[in-house]
Amino acid sequence: MRQMFQRVFALALKELLAVLRDAASRAVLIGPPLIQLVVFGYAATYDLKNVPFVVYNQDQGRLSRDFIARFAGSPSFSLVRVVHDQNALEQAIDGEAALMAMDIGPNFTSDLERGRSTHVQLILDGRNSNTAALASGYAQSIVTTFNGAQITQNGGAPPSTIVVDRAWFNPNLDSQWFTVPGIVGLLTLVVSMLATGLSVAREREMGTFDQLLVTPMRPAEILLGKAIPGFLIGTLEATLIILFTVFWFHVPFTGSIAALYLGLFFFLLSTVGIGLMISSLAVTQQQGLLGVFLFLVPAIVLSGFATPIANMPQTVQYITLLDPLRYFLIILRGSFLEGAGVSLLWPQYWPLAIMGIVCMIVAGRLFRRLH
Repeated sequence: MRQMFQRVFALALKELLAVLRDAASRAVLIGPPLIQLVVFGYAATYDLKNVPFVVYNQDQGRLSRDFIARFAGSPSFSLVRVVHDQNALEQAIDGEAALMAMDIGPNFTSDLERGRSTHVQLILDGRNSNTAALASGYAQSIVTTFNGAQITQNGGAPPSTIVVDRAWFNPNLDSQWFTVPGIVGLLTLVVSMLATGLSVAREREMGTFDQLLVTPMRPAEILLGKAIPGFLIGTLEATLIILFTVFWFHVPFTGSIAALYLGLFFFLLSTVGIGLMISSLAVTQQQGLLGVFLFLVPAIVLSGFATPIANMPQTVQYITLLDPLRYFLIILRGSFLEGAGVSLLWPQYWPLAIMGIVCMIVAGRLFRRLH
């Protein structure tokens, strides 16, 4: 048993040194994930700020100026310019100088002072439907506030029902609190898959894998020796990204560190197993790299990172059950925002554990076939 551990340790150390001694491998495993974390953390946001808009005000009355000022003073909107005809308003949208155009009729102030209803036309650039929908929602909120102020000033009856919103776990509805923990899982997946998906292929390409097979090491020992570096690199990379998430992006961590790292262990068990399966089937490093990315793209799309799984077709939802990133994203967001412990996250642990064990067994059988 002691000799077995010595052999496994020696092989794992050789794998780590092979990665760390190569300047290109070091750069790939350390630099790009941090750059991607910063880029995605700031760019992959669902918040909409400083929406450029133009105004065609045919009224020029006190209330129309107050109405425009509410939009211009909002952090969600930015007044680009005031136009003086319908053609200029249309050109601002066509030329993408503004995302929204506001057309206020000539009787806006007089109608409101007489207690009549009035209309304001908001024209949105629908070429980006998601952005247009967000801008429309923000605009409706400002209009509702303006209407409430007019009712109060004119002595009218206040609304009989007042809705008070309260968001749990993310009080300010900051999209970075949602996306950045997900990026932790995404980058950990990429790094762990690359670290293991190229290991056997690299040995084959260098001509050293045949030498490894004629050593006294059994296939299971070779498997462990190849898997341990993936675990270590994945854990260190995830820890570094988690620290960035907490101290750079200020995403609160409210859960249990033990629960998070238990989920990380099961997640790495599955991703390392998948990486070793791909690597054992690849003849060259190029094939291994293509195999890794062939798995990464659908894994990210089906994980629920960008789009809710509940919005996917039912058949696709069943396929997502085979995606380890799906479960790890729930563990990450539960640990960061919900304060979830091991008991609450157990439904996510056992599928990862089963996938990891199955993938390791399959990778071991592929090693035996190569032995």
